[in-house]
Amino acid sequence: MKLCMFTPVEHEVRGWPGRVEGDRVIQLAAQTLEAFFTGGGQARAHAEYPLAEVRFLAPVRRPPSVRDFYAFEEHVRNARAVTGRGEVVPEWYEIPAFYFSNPAAIYGPDDEIPYPEGSQALDYELEVAAVMGADGAIGGFTIMNDWSARDLQRKEMKIGLGPAKGKDFATSLGPLLVTPDELGDLRLEMVARVNGEERSRGNLGDMYHSWDAIVAHAARNTQLRPGDVLGSGTVGTGCILEHGDERWLQPGDVVELEVEGIGVLRNRIR
Repeated sequence: MKLCMFTPVEHEVRGWPGRVEGDRVIQLAAQTLEAFFTGGGQARAHAEYPLAEVRFLAPVRRPPSVRDFYAFEEHVRNARAVTGRGEVVPEWYEIPAFYFSNPAAIYGPDDEIPYPEGSQALDYELEVAAVMGADGAIGGFTIMNDWSARDLQRKEMKIGLGPAKGKDFATSLGPLLVTPDELGDLRLEMVARVNGEERSRGNLGDMYHSWDAIVAHAARNTQLRPGDVLGSGTVGTGCILEHGDERWLQPGDVVELEVEGIGVLRNRIR
């Protein structure tokens, strides 16, 4: 299934969960997609909307938690080379490491992203995220933009506790949440564009750490809840930092992340 959170364009509501079928969106009888995964949500046949007459929202607007992993070896190698940190450490191959991001700073498709105060090095990150469903299983996959203030992050990383304010201001999700059976082997092409110019390209199938390993590690010694977000980390070449040209994002720039089978996640920098 291709699932979404949506609102009709003619009036603003808090958003409804829906199922996309062709050029229609069928409203689901649940409050959220998290509730749909845990048993609510039969399709209401009378509540259908033309796709052209709805606006997609973040598929999970208030996730219980956001964990972002670091699963692409090419990205790790490139980032370490650009920042002068040498070879990939052996521990990276042993565990799928992650950091916690901010579940209170979620943005959806076509939302404007605030330029973080105190930064002059705003970056996009081309990722896919798994959203947890019921019983510890992945409910679906969506596109994720892990916006990063590289100059703020650089200072934080020197302290040794990982990124915080460099990542705290925004994470974008959307436009659709696609169930695993719909996406097959997950060898999905991924592309990033800034103002229409292609800047990054990769494939989700190049992850070193598998989704099974990511879910198992995230669940170790805790409990994953429906709506928890698990980011893949950035695909190789999937951010400005890796290119080393410091063509950082500017106010007014439009960033589009496209992933095969899921769609295009588009945001403008405010």
